[in-house]
Amino acid sequence: MTGGAGFIGSHLVEALIHEGHEVIVVDDLSTGQAHNLAGVTDSPLLQTYWTSILEDERLQDIVNEVDVVYHLAAAVGVQLVLERPVETIETNILGTARILRCAAKAQKRVLIASTSEVYGKNDRVPLREDDDGILGPTSKARWSYACSKALDEFLAFAYHQNKGVAAVVVRYFNTVGPRQTGRYGMVVPRFVQQALAGQAITIYGDGNQSRSFTDVADAVRATLALSRCPGAIGEVINVGNDRETTINELAHRVKRLTASGSDIVHIAYDRAYSKGFEDLRRRVPDISRLRELIGFVPRDDLDATLERVIRYYRTGAT
Repeated sequence: MTGGAGFIGSHLVEALIHEGHEVIVVDDLSTGQAHNLAGVTDSPLLQTYWTSILEDERLQDIVNEVDVVYHLAAAVGVQLVLERPVETIETNILGTARILRCAAKAQKRVLIASTSEVYGKNDRVPLREDDDGILGPTSKARWSYACSKALDEFLAFAYHQNKGVAAVVVRYFNTVGPRQTGRYGMVVPRFVQQALAGQAITIYGDGNQSRSFTDVADAVRATLALSRCPGAIGEVINVGNDRETTINELAHRVKRLTASGSDIVHIAYDRAYSKGFEDLRRRVPDISRLRELIGFVPRDDLDATLERVIRYYRTGAT
């Protein structure tokens, strides 16, 4: 698993090990953290390589050893994309190309982690997998992440069609839960950390923009099932929750659940990011394909997810 020390990756590693599978993690720790795997570090089923998939010469040998490749290594988060656009583009595109070349040579099944960002400015609700991606100009780094992940998807489908790689693409929609960092603009951990510290809970824009938040446990459950589903091969599938929440409502939920005295304040996008920054008003997935393939129904409500995030930041418990 690439990116196995990251947010979703570490939860996925734990789930696989708890099922009794051997897992090899490759992660350069640029955004992931080794302590995310603290719960399974001593397991004889876990091997770790703290190295870059772009540079390590052992990558083909590692892929040769496994049955399934879970490719989650990526530069993520709006803030990181704006601060380090070169890393975003190179890691996402070149890393995926290298993984797919190795998988093709060894004829291994691959699950590629993509993102709802590929829909860009498309304001359709809900978003179906075959809807158009509408991206902004190339002069705005904001859209480089979406473009790079769209190219990852094109690569996956090309390797499936021309090289026979059993590739599955999953598009995650706003996955949240313990271990997610607020360093790169992720809204839930940022709100929780601000509330617990008694700082102002800062909403970018007017707060009426809405998102559909997916508990990481649901994302992991769907990911594992899709990686084993013959009908998912050669397909792209939305992985998310179709219940919609405004960012204003999210802030008030966090304040209530933390019993915080923090003020809730709004900051213009130009101040939070950069002049001319563009955000999406709504982003809601159509999960009918996910439901048809694996019978998926989101199990957790948002308050339960937020309570786990709050507990994580208070105690470190996951």
